[in-house]
Amino acid sequence: MLYLVPTPIGNLKDITLRALEVLKEVDLILAEDTRNTSHLLTHYQISKPLSPYHQHNEHKVLHHLVNQLLEGKKIAVVTDAGTPAISDPAFLLVRECIKTGVKVECLPGATAFVPALVNSGIPSNRFVFEGFLPVKKGRQTLLKQLAEEERTMIFYESPMRLVKTLEEFITYFGAERLCSVSRELTKLYEENKRGTLAEVAAYFKEKGVKGEIVIVVGGK
Repeated sequence: MLYLVPTPIGNLKDITLRALEVLKEVDLILAEDTRNTSHLLTHYQISKPLSPYHQHNEHKVLHHLVNQLLEGKKIAVVTDAGTPAISDPAFLLVRECIKTGVKVECLPGATAFVPALVNSGIPSNRFVFEGFLPVKKGRQTLLKQLAEEERTMIFYESPMRLVKTLEEFITYFGAERLCSVSRELTKLYEENKRGTLAEVAAYFKEKGVKGEIVIVVGGK
């Protein structure tokens, strides 16, 4: 059995009782960063073997992990924050498990884009999640396509590139398009800045940016 276990995006209390139960039961926990996961496990007094599983080794260890699962081991996948496979590793392993008949179960739990969307005040009945935009190749082509998107759009971004990305959105989507930037969700310094793209870009250009970022932009 492979379990996909969401972990808190900031506040350690935002983990489900079932997630804690599964982490206590499995034979092995695959962690994007074992140091971060060790902190979470120590907080909840859970002692289990940890193995690194991230974008740099997920191809290399794929078949070894599937073989362990076929032998009967119970394995949980966690990321540093949020739900595995949402802009984080796990998709390849899930796909291979399905191919080979290994049962896969994803627990419900924390995902950063959901609270960012819901508290944005921008329509949430229809939306498209784009995750991180390409840094270079294909970026302009994608932005041109998204300029015609009628659904609400959700993006992840690094604090270093936030202002640049907002300014690009102004170029392709228009300065008056509604926008909401959520920063450090569930943490002590959580911030949600709402307004037009021009207003939000100007705000963060003056303020400076730190923390995890979710951008929500209204559709055309």
